Amino acid sequence: MMWRAAVIGLCLCALLADSAVAGKRRKRRRAGRAEKPVPALTSLGLPNVQSEAAIVIDVDSGKLYYGKNPDRVRHIASTGKIFLALAVQRRGLDLAANTTITMDDVDSARGGSRTKLDVGEAYTHRDLLHAMLVASDNRATTALGRAVGLDRAGLVAAMNALASDLGLRHTSFTDASGLNGNVSTAREMAMGLRAVLDDPVLREVIATKFISINRVSHKRPRVLHYANTNRTLHRQSYHSLGGKTGYTNEAGYCLVTASQVAGKRLAFVFLGSKGELTRYGDFHRVWTWMQSTGAIPRDPDSTVAGAELVGAEKTE
Repeated sequence: MMWRAAVIGLCLCALLADSAVAGKRRKRRRAGRAEKPVPALTSLGLPNVQSEAAIVIDVDSGKLYYGKNPDRVRHIASTGKIFLALAVQRRGLDLAANTTITMDDVDSARGGSRTKLDVGEAYTHRDLLHAMLVASDNRATTALGRAVGLDRAGLVAAMNALASDLGLRHTSFTDASGLNGNVSTAREMAMGLRAVLDDPVLREVIATKFISINRVSHKRPRVLHYANTNRTLHRQSYHSLGGKTGYTNEAGYCLVTASQVAGKRLAFVFLGSKGELTRYGDFHRVWTWMQSTGAIPRDPDSTVAGAELVGAEKTE
């Protein structure tokens, strides 16, 4: 019996060793693939965008600078929160008032990213907008809906009504946070972003790089610190006006952002990136191509910023 146990032990050790070796080989293969740079241009001289759908458009004149499947309907993940923000603003959100986080907010946010908003704590509506749009905190979504008298179903209905009023025929919502089912196109997301840029409050919120908010429900302060998930906002050379990021398995990695260049407000939308940083690599490839064609002025600083983004993209 002892020799059998010894043999079994040796076999298990061999299997574990083989598994470890195989795992290292897989990591090396993945690393090798990650280090392969993405060419800046296609064989046709266009930006080599890896996202499934993309658009660059002047939101004021409607001039199209670049498009890749711009009208293909895709899942949009948390980028759809810009429509929620517009919907509650339309209903007269009182920015100075406050709302308490409840278990309903917990339930609606299940399956999403980690939250900092605890049940029983109240925050001003301005701070909840920042939590939702700057850091994509999912508990803030239904709390903001409640702030204007809407339950989950009512909030989704208000978002759909807003999309309809904006003339967005391919944009629809089934979920407030974007975790399940919301769809749109790159072109229509750019139109939604234009509406956000035209709202003074929301324009300020999406342009916020860092924010600290404090609960108002307790005597003892609890300060929450957020950093904007939109990397273009942290690169001055991109002249970013802000926007929104998003990710789900169905949507992939998404980026909806705008820049003010030579007096133009340009929307950049990338949907369905396979890598977290690929959407930013796509942004820089389009940005560099537009500089080369004279569509936007050249800026040496953006070359450095882009090198940082594309360099990070290679290692993801």
